Amino acid sequence: MQHTILTGDRPTGPLHLGHYVGSLRNRIELQGKHRQFIMIADAQALTDNMGDLAKVRRNVLEVALDYLAVGLDPAKSTIFIQSQISELAELAFYYLNLVTVARLERNPTVKEEVRSRGFERDLPAGFLTYPVSQAADITAFRSTLVPVGTDQQPMIEQTNEIVRRLNTTTGQDVLVECAALIPEFGRLPGIDGQGKMSKSAGNAIALSASPDEIKAAVREMFTDPKHLYIDDPGQVEGNVVFTYLDAFDPDRATVEELKAHYRRGGLGDMAVKRRLEGVLQDLLAPIRARRAQYAKDPGEVLNMLAKGCDTAREVAAQTLHDVRRALGLTYFA
Repeated sequence: MQHTILTGDRPTGPLHLGHYVGSLRNRIELQGKHRQFIMIADAQALTDNMGDLAKVRRNVLEVALDYLAVGLDPAKSTIFIQSQISELAELAFYYLNLVTVARLERNPTVKEEVRSRGFERDLPAGFLTYPVSQAADITAFRSTLVPVGTDQQPMIEQTNEIVRRLNTTTGQDVLVECAALIPEFGRLPGIDGQGKMSKSAGNAIALSASPDEIKAAVREMFTDPKHLYIDDPGQVEGNVVFTYLDAFDPDRATVEELKAHYRRGGLGDMAVKRRLEGVLQDLLAPIRARRAQYAKDPGEVLNMLAKGCDTAREVAAQTLHDVRRALGLTYFA
């Protein structure tokens, strides 16, 4: 069965290894098998970045360069900019009438984001309602599969609630429900071992990181604090270096041997870190080179995005037409 997929990223900074593990690697695999729309969510980024508009605008191109550098192919995936598809905003406006403030406040993803940002009651209305905006994005392209982390599953549930509510209200099967596609590996911890890898937390390794930046980041990585001497038995679970080896090292047999050696003692942290550094250097070197090549012609990258926007707009416009008609909001031939 061929699915239609909607996925994307907020342009608030360079993409990093967490994005690669959590979604980019999946997108590359999926783009030859399914119809895939990849959205640079600049409008959504404004929900908590209105104080730094230049950052959002600047990073649209940066995210597009990261996409191309990792191997996303605009001939196979439609890459577009959210704000350029006005149909999405109109769909979200209609959907707002199908959900209550109380339901939005109960959304676990929203609650966690509000807590982590310290918004409390000083909460931008756009931020509170971004699950509705996401529902508009997903349904506009009639997406049946949405790659998300486990922390984003409540968003998919809320999207499907809106789909069912609209279909029930209009008595027509206007929209289709979607399913979450959870990546095999899950969330990648930050190099400090404190929560997930994040641009804002400063614990990330960018896909465009230089060799020296990669080396420095690996040297700083959290390991087992009780592994004080090489001969001491070490703990693999919760050890960020081994977590990264699990995520990126293609030689599974060697990784398992390293784990066994570390657990019984006799293997130093620096030896394991050198292994990881080599793996990451090998992974990121070609990505960095391709990115530099694409960056030489930003106009061509913007042309690619413009073409993607044209395709996305055509699909979203048809969905909007169907929703308007179902709601009785078409008055002229």
